[in-house]
Amino acid sequence: MNWSENGSISDEAAVPAEAQAPDAAPAPANPLFLGDSGELALDTRRALVQLLAGPSLDGRRHPKLWPILVRDEAVIRRRLAELFLELVIDRDVQVAFTRQADTGDLEVPLLLRRAQLTFIDSILLLHLRQRLTQADSQGDRAVVSTDEITEFLSLYERAANTDRAGFVKRVHASIEKIKKHSILQKIRSSEDRFEISPTLKLLFSAEEIQALTHLYQRMAAGETPAQLVQTEADEEADQ
Repeated sequence: MNWSENGSISDEAAVPAEAQAPDAAPAPANPLFLGDSGELALDTRRALVQLLAGPSLDGRRHPKLWPILVRDEAVIRRRLAELFLELVIDRDVQVAFTRQADTGDLEVPLLLRRAQLTFIDSILLLHLRQRLTQADSQGDRAVVSTDEITEFLSLYERAANTDRAGFVKRVHASIEKIKKHSILQKIRSSEDRFEISPTLKLLFSAEEIQALTHLYQRMAAGETPAQLVQTEADEEADQ
């Protein structure tokens, strides 16, 4: 409040502009389009959109966006956290993607949908992850072919419990699903050879790979799901 010249209290108070409009967001210094109220630079927004569009931001496929992500990692992390998302980044292989943040007991809306994996999908991902590790240790590119994948997955044909034609059809459907998520990237001038994306390194830990390998080896040997569950129960009882 202000005192007027005659000593009475003035009805008009000198209130800061931000206090008068507490919900008003500051206008961007250089708006990119009509009505733009954003604060991020254009290249930072592009990197953020690529992460949200998915499935990943890859330094090889997005050479212009990768340095922007590294430069603005902190602010991008903050923006993703506001959406209950977490940034996963590996600078060595230049790959980054988003996943739902672990919010514990806090109920939050889910922005990302989980891909539903079949038994064949899971085995294929594990095989590709192992091939990626092998190629890295030898300093080679991780390349696989459709025939190689089909031959490997044939070890699990009995566990899949289907006819041969149906099994091959499922294998090809699985390959297409993995390609859709950019984990398998088609090699130019080749119709059935693919390079495995380094993104796959971030999806399976060493412990998970070991556990899944053990499980699938037992299934390939002919053990049924019921036998697997019983064995796990016996092992827990012995501990």
